[in-house]
Amino acid sequence: MTLTELRYVVALAQERHFGRAAQKCFVTQPTLSLALAKLEDELGVRLFERNKNEVLVTAMGAAIVEQARRVLDEAGKIASLARGSHDQLAGALRLGVIPTIGPYLLPELVPILHKRAPGMPLMIEENFTGNLVPMLRDGEIDVALIALPFTVPGVLTRALYEEPFSVVVPEGHAWAKKKRIRPDELSGESLLVLNAGHCFRDQVLETCPGQSNTANPDGARSGSSLETIRNMVASGLGVSVLPATALQRRYLTRLVKEIPFTDPAPSRKVAIAWRASFSRPEAVEVLAGAIGSVKLACLKRAAAPRKATPRR
Repeated sequence: MTLTELRYVVALAQERHFGRAAQKCFVTQPTLSLALAKLEDELGVRLFERNKNEVLVTAMGAAIVEQARRVLDEAGKIASLARGSHDQLAGALRLGVIPTIGPYLLPELVPILHKRAPGMPLMIEENFTGNLVPMLRDGEIDVALIALPFTVPGVLTRALYEEPFSVVVPEGHAWAKKKRIRPDELSGESLLVLNAGHCFRDQVLETCPGQSNTANPDGARSGSSLETIRNMVASGLGVSVLPATALQRRYLTRLVKEIPFTDPAPSRKVAIAWRASFSRPEAVEVLAGAIGSVKLACLKRAAAPRKATPRR
């Protein structure tokens, strides 16, 4: 039994397809198939059920896959120690980040992190939370930037900051001069949301009574990114809800008007997540500290005490 064979086992369990698993491991499909058949013969058990449509993990195979993941994670610690000569800030940090955080945080974060840990470049994987979960669990990424809640066995999380949501409407909209908006007021509006798969979509729908996860069934009023949503709002297609970091001054346009929610404003907590067994906790600390140093004026503005409205 070799580490290479264990990597094949984990890859096939994740992909459920020999061709994709072989591609992921940078080997040919026959090479992967022969190696797994040899391992099954050696162990005397069937790890996978094979049919024309997909590959299924057997009950015994599932237990062996989990153990293989742990073995590979422990082996990774040895390689990390050797590469870094015990310097946890030496070597690339594989960072996963969800699409509604990455474009707005990373431009501020990267220069700060480069100064604090110049020997630790970032390998960035931007993906949905649902896709980052197995990547983090299986050791394909080291740390993830996500929105809470995020509960995965063997994974630790730390909240970093909280950002409120605001409504955005097109120029000339009936609400354009409003000072505040209640969440329930959105129930009668044509609400633009992200495509299915984005956790921010679910957070917005939970925020707005009267909207549901079946909203926009034809996809005509949904978008693949916050910037797509912003431009659809600017064009006059409807209204939407954006997080504070997407409302920094550099992203504002005269065609879109930002209107805060009434208190307490809906918000999300952004956090980092990493495996409890990750061998570079100092790297996690430096990353968290760098994020804490990012100057996000929009968050400070949102956190500032609001002036009382004068009585008339």
